[in-house]
Amino acid sequence: MNILTFDIEEWFHLLELPATSKPELWGNFEHRLEANTDRLLMLMDEMGVKATCFVLGWVAQEFPQVVKKLADAGHELGIHSYDHSLVFMQARRAFAEDIRKSCDLVSSISGKPVTMFRAPGFSIVESTLWAFEELVEQGITADSSVFPASRAHGGFPSFPTDQPCIIDVRGVRLYEFPLNTSKYLGTRMIFSGGGYFRLMPYQVIRNLSIGSKYIMTYFHPRDFDPGQKVLPGMSPYRIFKSYYGLGGSYNKLKHWLDEFEFIDMSTAIKRINWDEAIVIRI
Repeated sequence: MNILTFDIEEWFHLLELPATSKPELWGNFEHRLEANTDRLLMLMDEMGVKATCFVLGWVAQEFPQVVKKLADAGHELGIHSYDHSLVFMQARRAFAEDIRKSCDLVSSISGKPVTMFRAPGFSIVESTLWAFEELVEQGITADSSVFPASRAHGGFPSFPTDQPCIIDVRGVRLYEFPLNTSKYLGTRMIFSGGGYFRLMPYQVIRNLSIGSKYIMTYFHPRDFDPGQKVLPGMSPYRIFKSYYGLGGSYNKLKHWLDEFEFIDMSTAIKRINWDEAIVIRI
């Protein structure tokens, strides 16, 4: 089961970068989101595939036409916070308000309730289990915020599974879709999105895909935009991570979508036998 998802955010929405850390700074940068999203919409239409798109509330507010295009094309809309704030950097009340505001903005455009969420930077971690309670309180029924390994920001290496599971929040079910991991050269690793996907040769991705029963992707429109500029204040290592492979990533994704079946999260929920899934009670 391979699930296609995109985090709908601008090219400059990189985490923990002072030059782009606050919404009031975002007017200093060229907007490339609509053109990049249009290109992905054409690709998905060509390949006959639907995706789950986690939209920033800020994007819904500033570029409602982008959200409307996604909804009109039949793609599923979730939220990705309002302004790309990391969950573990927020107070619980602020997080709850962020979710409410983002859901209202996106649903006002699509005309449908929002029931899916992904945290920026996969920043629901062991110390913020309360976030699952707030998601359920706000009407979220499916989440994809768990990165079951260590990473620069976020990461939940103690999470007990890298497969779809159920988080039981005081008797209420929340479907959790963590990122999948695969063993490569003796190491458990992620390959299904972002810089990992851009870095790896397609043949490696293909082989790992064949050996995976479950794949959760996480792409961004910027992952397929070789024309974007380098943001100020980035180290050489960060530049490599954020810009390597942009020239070939679009064709790599097209090849992947052509060779393997991909579905959105709602379709996955219908296909999974949840009676066999791990239940995690918080």
